[in-house]
Amino acid sequence: MEYVNPLTGFRVDGRRPNEMRQLKGEVGVVSRADGSALFEMGNTRVIAAVYGPREIQNRSQQQNGKEALVRCEYRMAEFSTGDRRRKPKGDRRSTEISLVIRQTMEASILTHIMPHSQIDIFVQVLQADGGTRSACINAATLALADAGIPMRDIVTSCSAGYLCSTPLLDLNYIEDSAGGADVTVGILAKMDKVTLLQMDAKLPMDTFETVMDLATEGCKAIATYIREVLLENTKQLECQRG
Repeated sequence: MEYVNPLTGFRVDGRRPNEMRQLKGEVGVVSRADGSALFEMGNTRVIAAVYGPREIQNRSQQQNGKEALVRCEYRMAEFSTGDRRRKPKGDRRSTEISLVIRQTMEASILTHIMPHSQIDIFVQVLQADGGTRSACINAATLALADAGIPMRDIVTSCSAGYLCSTPLLDLNYIEDSAGGADVTVGILAKMDKVTLLQMDAKLPMDTFETVMDLATEGCKAIATYIREVLLENTKQLECQRG
């Protein structure tokens, strides 16, 4: 299968190699949560809800009483993919992604100013079409901001891959399943600091740098979009308050 048309240079979904899927973000989608967001990257849709900061429910889980405890739970809805097999709660992949999201968000949250408290992040994939980790991180960032959680900077994530000798930005499911290298990056945009870097195949160093740079540019574009969503939400709240 040709993932990049050699004549037109277009990918299977009609995008150019360095073109991201359409983004859509919305905050305040879960009324009972302290903060929540829906985030879409193409056909991948994720919802996130944040509760806290609140008093720690189980003090034995807190290793450092001087900082807030951040917990994260990732799940995929049973209807999110074409695979209708029932996925057990707490399966290995979900546990691993929960840890990745938690560690990525901890790099952004100012936990030291909220001692003896906990922040719970719940993320669920409603529809999966590649790039679910990145979409979850972006949704969590929006939800944390909606909850008013103090952060050093917003953290955003994007993936890039290498197929048909071509670096590709923001892989969809077909491209992600093709067996090529896939690099997922998370950054603190303004600080230009990498908080997440995962790669599932080997690449020559010069190719890796090109792919990582492409994913980083995608992260920066997402950060710009998220700021626009938050700014628009702030304007709407100001209008409601008169």
